[in-house]
Amino acid sequence: MENSLPFIAALMASMLHVVTGPDHLAAVTPFAIETKRKAWKIGLSWGLGHLAGMLGIGILFVLFKELIPIDLISDYSEQLVGFVLLGIGCWAIYKLFKKDKKHAHLHVHSEEGPVIHKHSHDHSLNPGHHHHHSKKLHQSNFASFTIGLLHGLAGISHFLMFLPVLSFENTSDAVAYISGFGCGIVLAMTVYTFLIGKVAALSKNGHNEMFFNGIRFSGGLFAIIIGCYWIFST
Repeated sequence: MENSLPFIAALMASMLHVVTGPDHLAAVTPFAIETKRKAWKIGLSWGLGHLAGMLGIGILFVLFKELIPIDLISDYSEQLVGFVLLGIGCWAIYKLFKKDKKHAHLHVHSEEGPVIHKHSHDHSLNPGHHHHHSKKLHQSNFASFTIGLLHGLAGISHFLMFLPVLSFENTSDAVAYISGFGCGIVLAMTVYTFLIGKVAALSKNGHNEMFFNGIRFSGGLFAIIIGCYWIFST
């Protein structure tokens, strides 16, 4: 049981770190709302990017702390995160007011012989009609990973959460703590985006357009507010 304590402690600490960071939630909420299907992949991508960013800044700090201005890298990353959040929020608001429900897809018509051709059709008359747009999901995953990477680079305060590692007497406890920390970050954001995606999907599939648009607007406005705060507070 004692061997699992470092892992559990780090798991809880990192999950708390993720869900109490409004900038973290603001970065993925609009993507999760717009994606709806497999929204958990947005959180997974952000978590992996966050870990990669923390690892990158950690390696720079250990190897080149006397040569590279790590503090400046962190500060500029924080400001960049602010501009990115502002962009995400504006994108979400734009998507809300962009009325474009027509798509072009291949269709088969059997009248006077089978003919396959492509033309646009309106989804608004058939709200139960769905299409899979995997390309958009891949783009959102990549964007989420990149933003998570920036979050990992932003803030030397991340190292404060690794201070308990210095007090461990053996390597196995240190490895358990670091593993728990990484798992907590990925797990917390994956669960969060899964829940947001479920709420968005239920409201959309239930044809509650006003509630769905309210969620989209709130997510975009949230990202804009947090982005402006990060820009002007750093």
